[in-house]
Amino acid sequence: MPRTRFPRFVFDTGNEPDPRFTMANERTFLAWIRTSLALLAGGIALEVLGLGLHEGLRIAASLVLMLAAVIAAPLAYLGWARNERALRNNTALPASPFGLPLALCVTLAGVLVLLAYLLR
Repeated sequence: MPRTRFPRFVFDTGNEPDPRFTMANERTFLAWIRTSLALLAGGIALEVLGLGLHEGLRIAASLVLMLAAVIAAPLAYLGWARNERALRNNTALPASPFGLPLALCVTLAGVLVLLAYLLR
């Protein structure tokens, strides 16, 4: 009996792509996971260290970073799955929905930290 691969909704479709493309897709997924961990660490560090910043704005910036981290991780998985299915079905890769929301979150957190510094 052949071993089934998880998740089935990805691997039960199409044909095996070139392993180089699958591994590149996995590296991209892991890069998004590292980004998520960095956002989480930044949000926690901002809150724990305090840095003498305006409390309300510091907390808001910290929450924005941690929320972005919590959202980025599952989106990374969904992006990996969508790309893997496209590779297996020999279709065009879907556009990534991550860039703009992540850029907006980091920009918002940066503005909040800047204001927290100026208003301390």
